[in-house]
Amino acid sequence: MCGGSPISVVFVEAIVSSQQNAGPRGQQGAAVRMAEWDASLDHIIPSSVLPPFWAKFLVGFASLVCFARSYDGDFVFDDSEAIVNNKDLRAETPLGDLWHHDFWGSRLSSNTSHKSYRPLTVLTFRMNYYLSGGFHPKSFHVVNIALHGGICVLLVDVFSVLFGGLQYTSKGRRLNLAPRSSLLAALLFAVHPVHTECVAGVVGRADLLGALFFLLSFLGYCKAFRETTKEGTHSTFWVLLSILLGAVAMLCKEQGITVLGLNAIFDILVIGKLNVLEIVRKVLRKDRLVESPGMLRTGGLLFRMTLLALGGAGVLYVRWKIMGTGPPAFTEVDNPASFADSVLVRAMNYNYYYSLNAWLLLCPWWLCFDWSMGCIPLIKSVGDWRVIALAALWFCLIGLIRQALCSEDSHKRRILTLGLGLLIIPFLPASNLFFRVGFVVAERVLYLPSAGYCMLLTFGFAALSKHTKKKKLIAALILGILFLNMLRCVVRSSEWRSEDQLFQSALSVCPLNAKVHYNVGKNLADKGNQTAAIRYYREAVRLNPKYVHAMNNLGNILKERNELQEAEELLSLAVQIQPDFAAAWMNLGIVQNSLKRFQAAEQSYRTAIKHRRKYPDCYYNLGRLYADLNRHVDALNAWRNATVLKPEHSLAWNNMIILLDNTGNLAQAEAVGREALELIPNDHSLMFSLANVLGKSQKYKESEALFLKAIKAHPNTASYHGNLAVLYHRWGHLDLAKKHYEISLRLDPTASGTKENYGLLRRKLEQMQKKNV
Repeated sequence: MCGGSPISVVFVEAIVSSQQNAGPRGQQGAAVRMAEWDASLDHIIPSSVLPPFWAKFLVGFASLVCFARSYDGDFVFDDSEAIVNNKDLRAETPLGDLWHHDFWGSRLSSNTSHKSYRPLTVLTFRMNYYLSGGFHPKSFHVVNIALHGGICVLLVDVFSVLFGGLQYTSKGRRLNLAPRSSLLAALLFAVHPVHTECVAGVVGRADLLGALFFLLSFLGYCKAFRETTKEGTHSTFWVLLSILLGAVAMLCKEQGITVLGLNAIFDILVIGKLNVLEIVRKVLRKDRLVESPGMLRTGGLLFRMTLLALGGAGVLYVRWKIMGTGPPAFTEVDNPASFADSVLVRAMNYNYYYSLNAWLLLCPWWLCFDWSMGCIPLIKSVGDWRVIALAALWFCLIGLIRQALCSEDSHKRRILTLGLGLLIIPFLPASNLFFRVGFVVAERVLYLPSAGYCMLLTFGFAALSKHTKKKKLIAALILGILFLNMLRCVVRSSEWRSEDQLFQSALSVCPLNAKVHYNVGKNLADKGNQTAAIRYYREAVRLNPKYVHAMNNLGNILKERNELQEAEELLSLAVQIQPDFAAAWMNLGIVQNSLKRFQAAEQSYRTAIKHRRKYPDCYYNLGRLYADLNRHVDALNAWRNATVLKPEHSLAWNNMIILLDNTGNLAQAEAVGREALELIPNDHSLMFSLANVLGKSQKYKESEALFLKAIKAHPNTASYHGNLAVLYHRWGHLDLAKKHYEISLRLDPTASGTKENYGLLRRKLEQMQKKNV
């Protein structure tokens, strides 16, 4: 690096503006030193795969082999909320709404918003939905796999810059001075199992897109120094474009903006040639600093740092304004350490979380889709044996930082500093240092930091190979790591193909995680296995006695099994713990209604609506309560509110038609029925209800047409045939009436009303036959 003692070595980090081998003697020495380090891997990486095309093909192929198993998986876990239930993907939602909604489709201004602002990621989901003609998970998964492959290929170029610096030929072509190192690091990244969540889980596309534009921003920043002919100068256009790409990365995933920090470190170390070791020495010798660091002689560096700082601050300010109501509100179960009263307890647990993240990078064998809710118990005292993990982490980090700052080898200093920067800087938003995050450990946030880990690991292997004679052993170790990681990726990708496999796999990793048991129970309940679901819900509540969602779901199942007393106890406890839990209030009202405690049920429904004003299902249930109490006007008003909030609420429409029909208001019932069918034209139950009303109003032809449409949609519904038979009976089409009575009784032989009507028809037919005789 520029200036300083004669033992420092200058690397080819500056732009060579003339011939390929031109430049000062220090640069040539640096190139030789880089070649020596890279050549130490020649027994692992054969020369035949070093040409750029073959190197990138190998990396892309390895990434495909690892994650191709997930291409035909289902939508799992968070995919349901972010994709299937997200109205922002549908054509009827204006594109402009994407810029005012969070990742899950809620308005950013809402107090319940998660504040995950990723409109560009949601836009790609919407394009997937449009091009595939609906929610077909295969197309979503294929895009994720392709994105990961593209990122891995792009990393070959990124690692070549980070390992070898910037050097261009006279024709402006960048040289790869570390082909083996860049290829090995990219391979290690391509096959790392910790990436499975991002690739196999569709919502992981946010991390993939963020990483893609992160890397493009970095390469764009590097290109700012290719477009000039004078050392130390830059292209302002490419610097600004790099900042823009960083902003795009942030619109895909929040941590994308951290690329500006990596760009700054790269500029200072590689372009500005800052030598920290020399600065420390001069401080200790009390020399004049203005004469030492060459970075101060590079006039453009301060300008570029100013651009990066202003650009980053501007982007963050705009994002903060868009968020509207400040950061999201997380609960203690999301991140228990952040709610600890003691600063010491918070610090110990945060550092323990860092050590767990480091372990996932080192040994990605124990992977879980969710690490919250008791999966990682809090460290409450320094006597906890897990404090050893903190000490081990900082022992390694301090050792690496010391080498990065104080090593006599400038190549080693630069590589370690850039590797640590790529490892730590993208991780900072998830570190709890600047704001509380909504998770304990999340494998997805390690996608970008793992690139820094792979860089440090590659450098370590190169150093080990250079200083040992057992090169075959090192080669076997590296190949073993690559093979085992690929195998783990294939197995883990298969686990992400369905919720059954994903949730069951988590039980062995986090048996104390209440959320895992909850998700297993929910999955079983959705499949109708209520007995097994109850067992898992009970375990979730046992592990976390304040788990209100588990209480709510367990209460629902017990309600359906008519175990009303326990259901009421659970739901009452849930609303005591979380008084604004609207769904639990509504379910409590349903149970109280079943127990004939009508006044309490009405109060529960009203409380649910108070906490969630737009709650059509609650209005529907309130209407049923009023109907049971013969408060017909109140029932109709409640159901009308339900249909206003949710025009496709078929049950509310049906109940209005039936109530008006039963009370003799046929004209009003007909009007409501026609209104409902205009909004939901293919609903066979509405056709049936309106057909009954029209039949009573002697509008036989219209009634017949609706009955036949309903039967065409559901031909095996006995009541449809039975009521059509009644219509024909009244209308005088006795043969058709007989036919449909018989079909109805064949479908449901126990229908007493149909039997009675059929008997009347037969007697009438017999009488007619006798008269004819």
